[in-house]
Amino acid sequence: MSKKLLYVLWGGLFSLCAGLGFIPAASGALSGVMTVLSVLCFVPPALLLYQREEHTRVLVRNLSAASLGLTLVLLVLNFLCAMQSQLLGRVLHIMLVIVSSPMVCSGNWALSLFLWACLLVASLRKK
Repeated sequence: MSKKLLYVLWGGLFSLCAGLGFIPAASGALSGVMTVLSVLCFVPPALLLYQREEHTRVLVRNLSAASLGLTLVLLVLNFLCAMQSQLLGRVLHIMLVIVSSPMVCSGNWALSLFLWACLLVASLRKK
């Protein structure tokens, strides 16, 4: 697959997961489809790492680290602001859905965080 196609697929799947992340409490077949889509979101960057280009490796590393770091910050802020205004909670949740779209889309937060960490480690080891 071409590099450009993999970037487009990655962006498209990430955007689709972000949109689906706003569906409250999906269940049944929809929940399964959302989980599969969130896992598929990690396939294009893994294939990009397989091509062993330095620029791509650095990009995947930086995006993985940014996603993990911002997810941690937003989760902590969400918990700390639990007793604040409802508007603040909604804004923080929207930011979390956008930053960590596969995580919120799948509903299985540990799986998504694990896959981001796998991408990060794989991008650090490729030299």
